[in-house]
This record gives sequence, structure tokens and C-alpha cells, in this order.
Amino acid sequence: MSSPTESLPRRTTTMGTDDDAVPGEDTSEVTKLMLERLQAFKHAVGYIEDYITATEKAHNSHGKEYERVLKTVSHPLKEGHHFDQQLGGIAGMFDNIRSNTQGIANSHHETAKTLKGSVLPMFERLHAEIKNKSKELNKGAGKQSKTVDKARNTTQKHIELLGQHTATFDSTGGKMSAADDPYVLQRGVYHRLNKQVVEENNNRQDLLSVQDSLKKFEAHVIEVIQQGLGSFNQVVSGQAEQTRAMYGNIVATAHAIPPDFEWKGFIARNEGVLINPDNPPRTVSSISFPNQDHRATQPVIAGALERKSKMLRRYETAYYALTPAKYLHEFKTDDDFGREPTPELSLYLPDCVVGAIDGTKFHIKGKDVSKGKVGNTFSMSHELQFKAHTPSDAQQWWDAIRAAAGQVTAEQPPPSEPTSPEVARKESQPTSTDGSPAPAAAAAETPSAEKKEPTEPAEPANASTAQSPTNGEASGTGEASGSGGASGPPPSWSAQGEAKKEEEKKTEA
Repeated sequence: MSSPTESLPRRTTTMGTDDDAVPGEDTSEVTKLMLERLQAFKHAVGYIEDYITATEKAHNSHGKEYERVLKTVSHPLKEGHHFDQQLGGIAGMFDNIRSNTQGIANSHHETAKTLKGSVLPMFERLHAEIKNKSKELNKGAGKQSKTVDKARNTTQKHIELLGQHTATFDSTGGKMSAADDPYVLQRGVYHRLNKQVVEENNNRQDLLSVQDSLKKFEAHVIEVIQQGLGSFNQVVSGQAEQTRAMYGNIVATAHAIPPDFEWKGFIARNEGVLINPDNPPRTVSSISFPNQDHRATQPVIAGALERKSKMLRRYETAYYALTPAKYLHEFKTDDDFGREPTPELSLYLPDCVVGAIDGTKFHIKGKDVSKGKVGNTFSMSHELQFKAHTPSDAQQWWDAIRAAAGQVTAEQPPPSEPTSPEVARKESQPTSTDGSPAPAAAAAETPSAEKKEPTEPAEPANASTAQSPTNGEASGTGEASGSGGASGPPPSWSAQGEAKKEEEKKTEA
């Protein structure tokens, strides 16, 4: 491997060699080459300065950009009351993000300050050293080169003078002055040539010293560049490590949140609003509402009865309820939850006529007012036949229905001040000895009977009137009573009523 000195460029000449008395080389060529090399290093260091300056500006810019990033999370969380404000939750995570983002922005600003205050001055000083070295070389080596050039010019003049007089000697046959004697001139050339060589050797020695000095200076320049870049790396890598650590802390904080931390806090803060899974589900039986137990809501009697179908001519079971409002309702079932409890059939008993009871069977004649399928079918008054499971059940149903129908049929409006004399007069009228009302009372009751069933014969009206609890124990006189009194089973409908009923059935068929 060649040494640095051997690898330096050598001077080249075009007019002669080292054996020439006056070489044609440029004595300042070496100096110019060295100055050019120093200029190259100065520019290289200048590039590094520009790089560090640009990096410093970039870190300042990054710091400002991270401040803009920080603004995205600087506002309080919307609907922040949904998050636990203690550390360890979502709110704490955002506090951590804010602090670490602020730290990253600050680290960029600190890095920029360090680069500008510590790293960049190292290269600025080196730049100044290279510049001073160039000035030193230009002053020292340049001055010596001028001395050599001057000595060479003097020698060249005497050599030319020697040449002139040697030519004169050949042409004149040796006749010349003593001062122009070629011998004397030759010795003068040697004298001046010696001085020239001394100056050249001195210049050579100076240039060798300069070359050696430049070699050491280059090593110093490279060492300073290495140290400066090492400091640069330490600063920027430290900032990068801080950024990595801060981002890692953000991630670690997020991972440290228990999955149910926020939910537990949310449940605790909204305990009065949210549903407690430990509480049992609601049941209808545990719910109360206004008028739940009002006397009008409690049936007088309710249960299963069979009613003879008009079309199929067979008995079908359904659920029936007699209400204090004096309605007899028919339902498909007694289940209030499976389907809407809409009555399939509704009979307003005060407008109905109750027939006799026969074992488990009894019948009611009236009009369905439910507006359902049965109501549309029974738009006119019809006789509905019912059957209970046992005679005792039939008796209970019949008594309750008879009481409701009898009460409405026989009841008068409640007494009031304007009508009280008439009511008192009607209540004070005596009855006949056979249990029937007096003529005046019968005359007063006739309009109500005609109003209730104008198309029906007189027998049903008398029967419903006879079903009143006050007059229900009338003696059997052959009139249609339907009261089921003690004199025997109640009579059936009259022949006229039966004929009309058959006529209605034929019409419907």
C-alpha cells in the first residue's frame, strides 16, 4: 500500500527536466494544488453545516407540527361524563396522550436548540480552521515560490549573456572585453545557478513541510468531522429514542385499562337509571294500577259454559263472565295474555229475556251488542241456549243472570227531587191479591214493556217483569212468568212467540 506522500500528484513539465538549468515548471503549482484541496475540505464542511442547519430547522418545524397534533386532543372529551375521571381509564389515557405528545414536541425543540448550540459550532470552527490554513499556505509557500522564480530569471539572463558572447567570440576571433569574457560569464552563471538551486531546495523543503502539515491537518479535519457527526447522531437518536419511549408509554397506558373498568364505573354512576340484572323480571301479578280492584271490575260470576251453535247445532265451550255492568260476555278463553280479550258475544241483560232452567240448560233471548262476528250474525234478537257442567252450576248462573235481568227490568231510575212524588206514588201503590200489580201500576209499567221489545209478543215482557226479585214469587196463574217459582217449572214460550221464532229461523236460512 502506497503512503499518502507517494499518492500525492507529481509536478509535470513540458519544457525540460530536472537537469535543465532553468526548469520550465510553475513553482506555484504545488501551492495551488494544496490550496485547492483545502478548498475542497472547506466546502465539504460547509455542506455538513448546511445539513445540520436544515435538520435543526426540521426539528423546529416538527415541534410546531406536534403542537398542532396536540391541539386535536387538547379539548375535553365530548360526553366526557360517560368516562371515569380517575387514572386508569379512557380519560386518563387521553391525559397520557396529551402529556406525551407535548413531550415529543418539546423534544424536537430541544433537539433543534442542541444542534444549533452544540453540534453546529464544531463544524463552524473547523470551517474557520480550514480557511486560516489556506491563508497560511498562501502566504508562506507562495512567497518562497516568488523567490525561486526571481533566481531562475537571473540565471536565465546570464546564460543568455554567455550565449551571446560565445557567439561573438566565434565571429570576432576572441577579441572582446574582460567583462565579456565567456570564462568570466560562465563562472557568473555557476554562481547564480548555485543561488537558484539553493532557493529551489529551500522552496522544496518548505513545500515538503507544507505537504506534511497538510497531511496532519486533513487527519484533524476528518477527526473533527467524525466527532461532530457523532454528536449529531447522539442528539437526533436521543430525540428519536424519546419519541419511541413516549409512544410506547401511550400504548402501554392504553393496554393497562381493564376491559370492564369503564363499564363498572358507568354502572356505578348510573345505578338509578340502568337495569339491575340481579333484580327479578317484572310480572303482571306484581303490578298495581288505579281502579284495579274497583267493584265494577269484579265479575258477579265467571266460568265455562257451553252455548249451542246456530249453524252447527252443537254445543261449544267458551268462557263467560257476568259483570256488575249487567253484561254477559263470551270469550274464547280466560287467558288475558295470549290474545286480546275482546268479547265474542255481549248481552246486555236488562234488554234480554231469561227463559226457564231445565237441569243443566237454560236460554236467554236478546241481541248481541259486541260488534263482533257473533254480533253481526245476531243483529236481531235471538234465543241463545246455554248448558252448564252440572245442575248446580246451571242454577248459580241462572240465578245471577235472572237477578241482573230482573233488576234492570224492574228497576226505576234513582229518586231525585223533581220526580220523587211520582216515584213515591208508584212505590206506595198496592198489589192485587194474586200477586200482580194494581191496575194503576200495570198502566205505569206498560210503556216500559212496549219500549223494550215492540216487535215481540206480550208474553216475554210479562215473563221478564215476573222475574223481578220483588215479584218473583208470584203464584202460577197460567201467565208466562219464567221465574222458576215454587209452583213448578216455568212455562215455555207462547205459541205466538214460537211461531215467530220459527219464521225468523226460516228467513235466516
